[in-house]
Parts: sequence; structure tokens; C-alpha cells
Amino acid sequence: MSPKHRNPRIRPVFKTAAIDDQEKFKPLPPPTGIYPYRLDIKKLIPGIQNDHLSFQMAGDTGELLFPANQQQVIGALAAQCVSGEPPKPQFFFHLGDVVYNYGQASEYYRQFFDAWRNYPCPIFAISGNHDADIDPLQKNPPHSLDAFVSVFCNQAPLDLEIAGDTGRKTNIQPNVYWILETPLADIIGLYSNVPRFGNVQEDQRQWFIEALKAATANQKAIIVCLHHSAYSADTNHGSSIHMQMLMDSAIRESGVYPDVVFSGHVHNYQRFHKHYPDGRVLPFIVAGGGGYASLHTLANPDDPQYPDTSSLLDDVELQNYCDDQHGFLKIDLSSTVDGVLIEGRYFTTDTGGAVLYDSFSIQSRVHSEVIPMVGI
Repeated sequence: MSPKHRNPRIRPVFKTAAIDDQEKFKPLPPPTGIYPYRLDIKKLIPGIQNDHLSFQMAGDTGELLFPANQQQVIGALAAQCVSGEPPKPQFFFHLGDVVYNYGQASEYYRQFFDAWRNYPCPIFAISGNHDADIDPLQKNPPHSLDAFVSVFCNQAPLDLEIAGDTGRKTNIQPNVYWILETPLADIIGLYSNVPRFGNVQEDQRQWFIEALKAATANQKAIIVCLHHSAYSADTNHGSSIHMQMLMDSAIRESGVYPDVVFSGHVHNYQRFHKHYPDGRVLPFIVAGGGGYASLHTLANPDDPQYPDTSSLLDDVELQNYCDDQHGFLKIDLSSTVDGVLIEGRYFTTDTGGAVLYDSFSIQSRVHSEVIPMVGI
């Protein structure tokens, strides 16, 4: 992005014209695994190392009409796995909206199985709002997430008819909210449902609190993934009060900070730092530019339709963004004497291949004691 076109915005926004459509909440499907819904990554990647982990991440890769951007992103992801510089990624973690517009089983071949046929690694996922929505005009509609569960939350790696000739089998995630257990980190995947700003019910919130406590007790780094973005400066969605309240209440009640929070939903890249009263800085990173053709631009400063003066947005600073190219994240975790080092790189893909755009590092000082929290 040319400096002369750089948006000077430094704070997230709320969108005044957005309708908070909570009536679109859909009941959750039953779990396919056993509480507390943990999946040991070694069941799918037996040779994974204990001192290093590398994976890729993005959301909103589905595309109905203009697949060129999707193909560029997935092509760059696959190339990085096969011929990229080491350490090579070992899996992809999807931040939701695998298919558009209503999560139909009939769309999974075109938008997922066929689109990803040359990607050589396992794919894990949380659901986005489009994956969970139901077409109101469809006769004999399925239950919410029927197709998503069959693809990602099956009880065994199976061949599905909707996978066609691609050879990709089903994943075995134990629930639509779940924990990917790795040697270095617990990756906590939340399910934020269908409404525009998300909706996480109390039973899942309590599970999330326990998941945070378990991760710190096990001396692991904590990575949280959810589809709806707590903080965003874009003009399509803006920030979600519901996701802000979820994160703040879970941190306050568990006494545990995650190390980083990733989300999709907003079709661009944004990296925020939230400063807490005790000095902790928590990165909130939006990575929803995974292939859907329409990108979401940032709001210009002083636009009254996108106010940023709410105290709920205080202490949250925009560090970097990309709203005019698609792309993905590569995350590397390594064991250090201080804990776990999390290194992230964001690559853009619209000019062909993968071009490094942004990088960041987070030192997770894992410990076994819960941190007393004040002022949240």
C-alpha cells in the first residue's frame, strides 16, 4: 500500500448503521466428542515436534462468484507448505466462513474440497456466520451447521460424497467450540454463531473460562480464535461489543490472559494492541482476507458513521493493516527459556505468490499460577 494512501486511523470503530440481529441466533448442534472437547494434534500429525510448531491461518476463504482471489490465496498457502522456506507449515487453521452464503452441503465441493484439493496439510476450522446460517427460501432446510459438522467434526476420518474426487477426508474435531491441543500451545476455538456481532451463550462462556485456566495450568501458550472480531476499524462491520464483553469477562473471571486473539469476519488484515491496567498488552488480530472477493476498507478518521470515541475502545491501538489485498498468516511457535515465542507473518497474495507485509512476535511466559486481575 502506497504511503500516500495510508489511512491515519489509530483506533477501532463502531458502526452506527449496523443492525444487531440477535434474532438470527441458531441452536448449536450436539458435540461429537467428549467434554472438555480437546483434540490432541498428534492423532492427526503423529510426528509433530515438541519444541516447534508452524501453521497457517486465515478466515473467509469461501467465494461464490469470483474465485480468482481464493485461488491465489490457496495457491500461495500450498506453495509455502511444499517449497517455502523452513519451518514449513504443518496445518491450516480456518477462522470461519468456509463457504457462502448459507453453509449448504452443495457448496462444499466447489468452495472447499475442490478449491483446497492441492493443499497438502490437515485443515482445522471454526465456523463463521455464513457456515452456520440457513437459507430462508430453502425447502426442507437442514439444521444449522449440519454440513460443517459432517466435514470438520466427524467421529472418524471418512470419505464424504460431497468431497468428490479430492481425496480429503473428514476432520475429527470434537465440537463446534473446541481446543486443539499441541505441545506448545492450546488453540482455543470459539463458536460465535450467526448474528452480525456474534453471540456466545453462557455455557460456552463458562467452558471458555475453564479452557483458559487449563491452558495456563498446563504451562502452554494460549491462542484464542473466534470468527467475529472484537475490534475492527472497517466500514462493513466495525467492532463487536458482544465479543469485547466475552473476552473481558472471561479474562476477569479466569484470571488468565490469552497470548493472542485471532478473528475473521472482517475481510481484511488488522493488528491491534489492547493495553490492560496491569501493563499487559494483548494483540487482537483480524485475518479475514482469505479469498472472498469483496474486501472491507477502513473508516476514515472523523467519519460520524464510524465513531471511535467510546470508552470501550480506549487503550486499543491499530498497529498495522491491509485493506486492499487478500492474504494469510503464518504462525511459528518455538520453545524458549522464557516460555513460548509466537512469531507471526502476514503475507499478501494479490500480486501473485506470497509477499511479506507485516510481522510481529509475542513472548508467552507460561506459568502455573493464575494471575489476579484488576480494573477490567
